[in-house]
Amino acid sequence: MELWLLFSSSFISATILPGGSEALLAALVVKTPMDIATFVWIATLGNVLGAATTFGLGALAHRRRTQLELKYKKAIVWCQKYGCWSLLLSWLPVVGDALCFCAGWLRLPIALSMLLIFVGKLLRYYLVAWLALGVFG
Repeated sequence: MELWLLFSSSFISATILPGGSEALLAALVVKTPMDIATFVWIATLGNVLGAATTFGLGALAHRRRTQLELKYKKAIVWCQKYGCWSLLLSWLPVVGDALCFCAGWLRLPIALSMLLIFVGKLLRYYLVAWLALGVFG
């Protein structure tokens, strides 16, 4: 049950819906430190799949170009300037969702985009777990 909750929280956190999975990950890591790798992988999987959903929504929204250019102007500039590499920052609150959306909207290469999203989110969750163990463990 805890793993599904962590997965769901991580998934929702990476979509345009508000949410935060870091506190749940930290609590689970402190409660059961020997399962740290499992918790980090589940959180990362949920978060990457949520980001993939946001990426897909961006690709579908490509038709509403003018409205989106105004709303996501800064994220579009970052994605155009740095390409897929900007997705290493997809773990950032608020900005990360916009980057994923704009990457899909700009039709950046999906395989490299998902790889870089995965790397950024995995490193973030390992950092959260490590800090939770250091502070509370």
